[in-house]
Amino acid sequence: MFITVPELNTIIYEYQLAQIVEQNSDIALTAIATAEQEVRSYLTSNNLKQWQDGRPRYDVDVIFSAQGTGRNALIMQHVKTIAVWYVCQLSNPDIIYEHIKERYDRAIDYLKRISKGEVTLNLPILEESAEPKQPFRFGSRTKFNHE
Repeated sequence: MFITVPELNTIIYEYQLAQIVEQNSDIALTAIATAEQEVRSYLTSNNLKQWQDGRPRYDVDVIFSAQGTGRNALIMQHVKTIAVWYVCQLSNPDIIYEHIKERYDRAIDYLKRISKGEVTLNLPILEESAEPKQPFRFGSRTKFNHE
């Protein structure tokens, strides 16, 4: 996994997490895996022509296989925020729901900006293929003369 359950303590207090998941770490692990998949979906390019506009195409497998200090701190923070959002859907003991919802919305908004190419992070980029990409052609026919 990209992050561990104890690393969630930068977003949620340990006693709050324990209260929500009722000492079942599988719930927290499922939330972390779900959050990781959500963040991956924002960083992964698709086959639409709009992705061929020059924006970076991140190597998601390298990003999420990094360990320890090799992980991108900002991506880690967003994964943790989204994971806590999924955990907090179970219960709300002494956590202000609006505060968690606001953090989640900010994280998702930031990830959308990354996927649109408005923000660029220092993350591994996919290697471009050797063949040149031509997403479309334009022009007109040569002028026809009756001569």
